Amino acid sequence: MSMEYIDRYLEETKRIVDTVPRDQIERGIELLKETRDKGGRLFILGVGGSAANASHAVNDFRKIGGIETYAPTDNVSELTARTNDEGWETTFSEWLKTSHINDKDAVMVFSVGGGSEHTSLNIVNALKLSKERGAKVISVVSRSGGYSKQVSDACVLIPVVSEERITPHAEGWQGVIWHLMVNAIAE
Repeated sequence: MSMEYIDRYLEETKRIVDTVPRDQIERGIELLKETRDKGGRLFILGVGGSAANASHAVNDFRKIGGIETYAPTDNVSELTARTNDEGWETTFSEWLKTSHINDKDAVMVFSVGGGSEHTSLNIVNALKLSKERGAKVISVVSRSGGYSKQVSDACVLIPVVSEERITPHAEGWQGVIWHLMVNAIAE
């Protein structure tokens, strides 16, 4: 049973490799280079496992990519204070307001579903603010891409190859995509 599962999972991964939108990856790389070259900052948003990916990506984009980069989930004290005092839905948008997000900046979203009127409202509200302020949006999402796909300047939509494994493929591919992007802008 375990070898059968391993083979199935890896076959699904091959299918993603064959269908991931390379033009959107290229567009994301261009936007990241533009952000770095004009002295903008990169804000990476994610919830759950995607928040852990955001934290790791912050290191890579700062150290390897040379972009000033932050994730609001890295400051658990502020995140929980905002959740307690203001509500979960505005945790990221209020954080971005304090950071004075502007048209030199970019926001990168790591999300399985991309946010909607019912889920990941903190991401949705942060994206609304980001677009109002002129920031570029890059997303790495799955399913239909949700609100993130609707407003992104570059959206890498990880194809659904298995209904049972949407989350592990989406979150695993976030790492593949950001590592590809950060190393492309470093070379």
